[in-house]
Amino acid sequence: MPSQHLHAALQAVADACRVTRLVQRSMGRVREIVKDDRSPVTIADFASQALVARALTGRLGPVRLVGEETAAYLRAPEHSAQLGATVEAVRGVWPDVTKAGLLDAIDAGTGEPVDPFWTLDPVDGTKGFLRGEQYAVALALVEGGRPVLGVLGCPNLPADFSRPFTPPDPVGRIYFAVAGEGAYEIPADDPAAHPVRMVRPEPEAGQPVRVCASVERAHSNLDVTGRVMAAVDPSHVLIQIDSQCKYAVVARGQADVYLRLPTKKGYVERIWDHAAGALVAAEAGCPVTDIAGHDLDFSCGRGLERNRGILCAPPSIHARVLAALGDAGIR
Repeated sequence: MPSQHLHAALQAVADACRVTRLVQRSMGRVREIVKDDRSPVTIADFASQALVARALTGRLGPVRLVGEETAAYLRAPEHSAQLGATVEAVRGVWPDVTKAGLLDAIDAGTGEPVDPFWTLDPVDGTKGFLRGEQYAVALALVEGGRPVLGVLGCPNLPADFSRPFTPPDPVGRIYFAVAGEGAYEIPADDPAAHPVRMVRPEPEAGQPVRVCASVERAHSNLDVTGRVMAAVDPSHVLIQIDSQCKYAVVARGQADVYLRLPTKKGYVERIWDHAAGALVAAEAGCPVTDIAGHDLDFSCGRGLERNRGILCAPPSIHARVLAALGDAGIR
């Protein structure tokens, strides 16, 4: 993996963390300007995607970036207030930004998932962001149907395990991994910092299994999760946290399982919701599969069409959860 790809990705995610944090801290002002309760996350999404595209293309030249957003919304005359607010948000990182430059940068993220490609979730964890809590900026390079480079920005996640997930940490963390080269951690406000390698410790014997799930019940079937985990460990503890930060807290040993069970038949996970986090967790020593034990397949376009659900855990616990899912007929 050429070092310029990693350096570009780290700078891109650090820039996005910076601007999204600024928007989150000024949500009241943004809402007052735009007159829309969801406007802060809309502005943050667009600003994040623009800055990631700018950093990647500035360092690597033209890239194929599959993002969540297009600039069509901001180009509409009736959304001029949103466009102005996004330009203002980005200016702190991109001082000479213009409206045209911003719109073009956002649309640089409308590529097709043709191998190799980058995939981006500019603000993963919309409701967590709006609550002023945890969210993530997730960027990955996909080749051959699997992530080969992943950078996961968690702007509000504290390094200190003793601190609660709320209120937001003033620094945050960035986690990154290159396939076959391990997973690493740096402060979110310093992409040039010396990275610390993460190696997932084995769970302590006799301690309750800690399972991560989304705060929003619509994102995973928490009732079934509870029944499955009760079979694994009757004293298990539920940790609810938004976004791909769940991959990070499992990878670094703050939780033991990330289990995501579909809430409706036919639901397909999006590639940008898992590519970066899954690689970070796997490289730290926590296998990531679907709930049938199959590797995640990123070769099917924008969705994980060949997979159902998500399971991330250290090997010994991963096997126990898979067995419990099978016993419960949930595969």
